[in-house]
Amino acid sequence: MTKTAAPPKMTARHVNVHYGDKQAIIDVSIDVCVDEVTALIGPSGCGKSTFLRTLNRMNDTIPIARTSGDIRLDDEDIYAPEMDVVQLRARVGMVFQKPNPFPKTIYENVAYGPRIHGLAAGRAQLDAIVEQSLNRAGLWDEVKDRLSDSGTALSGGQQQRLCIARAIAVDPEVILMDEPCSALDPIATAKIEELIHELKGRYAIVIVTHNMQQAARVSQRTAFFHLGQLIEYGATSDIFTNPRQERTKDYITGRYG
Repeated sequence: MTKTAAPPKMTARHVNVHYGDKQAIIDVSIDVCVDEVTALIGPSGCGKSTFLRTLNRMNDTIPIARTSGDIRLDDEDIYAPEMDVVQLRARVGMVFQKPNPFPKTIYENVAYGPRIHGLAAGRAQLDAIVEQSLNRAGLWDEVKDRLSDSGTALSGGQQQRLCIARAIAVDPEVILMDEPCSALDPIATAKIEELIHELKGRYAIVIVTHNMQQAARVSQRTAFFHLGQLIEYGATSDIFTNPRQERTKDYITGRYG
């Protein structure tokens, strides 16, 4: 791995995930850095979403899932018994494949996190957080006159940007995105890609994507997964132009996947 100036925001070492008897992730080690977007690519069912979910303990919600290995956020063990999972998920936000706004107003979707985490000292501060988050998510101009409308009434692309606004409203340190554009049209996808580019200086971002062109456009580092294993991990330009592993080359050139 190439050395980066700053220490990694998150480190994963020898991570394994089992669903009952089935092993979904096999001995994966990776670093996630601020100022970089890390893309996880690979065929369907290769474990990239499962691995993404280990980074904020979302697999804890699956009774048969077991995770082992060492995952740290700023050198804190996120699986330590004293780790507050609610707090962890505020620090490591998640945007899912299918937009999932709360059945509340647009305003309340964004205000919900800051309110429960006590990040606003009053209504004016909450208003400012909502506006800033919607602005950062590229949605403010489209919804500023209809903040009391339901979030579920927005278009798919707008709903996904609302979910991104909701994730960034609690000022996380890392944002995980699980195929955030797979349900969106090309225009909405372009807006989200532009947004990822703008957000990367502020957060460490990890994105799972099926779209290799998207990985090449938005990420600085790429991890290629196959059958639960991390086959290759490095600078995106290297992975796409000069992969070291034959399996990576076969996947990039479309021989399988």
